Formats: sequence, structure tokens, C-alpha cells
Amino acid sequence: MIRVLLAEDEELIRTALESLLAQEPDVTIVASVADGAAAVEAAMRHRPDVAVIDLQMPGRLDGIGVVTELDRVLPDCAAVILTGHGSPVTLRRALASGARGFLAKGAPGTALADVVRRVHAGSRYVDPVLAADALTAPPSPLTPREAEILARADVDRPARAVARELFLSVGTVRNALSSATQKLGADSRREALEVARANGWI
Repeated sequence: MIRVLLAEDEELIRTALESLLAQEPDVTIVASVADGAAAVEAAMRHRPDVAVIDLQMPGRLDGIGVVTELDRVLPDCAAVILTGHGSPVTLRRALASGARGFLAKGAPGTALADVVRRVHAGSRYVDPVLAADALTAPPSPLTPREAEILARADVDRPARAVARELFLSVGTVRNALSSATQKLGADSRREALEVARANGWI
């Protein structure tokens, strides 16, 4: 019997997922919770084989935060991220956090049980459309140095502070920020950050 933890903040969806998995003869739900902190607590208490976790949940831990924490405290629990807002960037973050599966909420009803079985058996599952998008995502136009400086500078951090932190001249930092903004086709540092983050380049 595969012991499953469900973490989904929307009650209607959580109830539907419970009903779907309850029909499977080899699956039992050991806990069903509505936020990230409760998911980690329930996992420690019930020690599930698989945790099905919504990507976006209220509180200090989102879905990826839960997966990261479970990977640390309960490494034998295979995590599946469930999302209605999939993107190549999110997929990369999810897999980097230790998730074994990544499934869109729009997938067929039978898909979840199949993914649960796969990750429990030690395999990975990634939504094929998201996987194709991730493989064809454009490479970053930024150099590693430009990406680092843009990320450290954030929206309004002074160039002097970034220069001190990275042991660079203020001119080098300003030039890198200007170059990054131009390469990303942005009109401001804020816009450059938004573009770079949306594409997973920083």
C-alpha cells in the first residue's frame, strides 16, 4: 500500500484529489492538509511514501519550499508538485528542490495515481508539454558576471554596495547593469530583473 500525503490549499480541489486517489486499491491517504507548514508537520508524523504538494500555498512555505524541507528531513518520501501555473522556470526549480514528479492540474484524472506509483517505484515523471518547453527555452544572453551583479543589485540596491560585496569597482558594476538591461531589452533595472527572473536566468 502506498501511503500518500496531500497538501492543497483549495478545499474543493483537495477533496477531488482525495476522491480520485481513494478509488485506487493500492493507495491510502494518510494526511490531507491546506498549507506548507502543516504538510511538513504531517509528513514527520505520518511518514508517507509520497507527498502530493500544490505549488502555490499560503504561509511561509510554498510547494517548492515544502519539497526542499521534506528532502532534508524525510528523504525517503517522494514528492510530486501539482500546479495549475506550470512553466519551464518552475519546472527547473521544482526538480532542483528534489521533486520526483511534476504534474499539471489539467492532466487527466487517472494521471495522478499513475505518477504516484511511478515516483514510489523510484522513477521520475515530468509533464511532457512542460518538459518540451524547458528543453527549448532560450539560453540566457547574460554573462555569468552580469547575471550575478543584476541579482545582487536587485531593484534599488546602490552600485557602490554591490561593488563592495563583490570586490569590484563601482564602474564595473554600473557597466554590467547597463549591459544586462540593454541585452534584455528592458527600459529599467526593475524591468530587466523581471525578464531575467521570468526566464530563470537569475
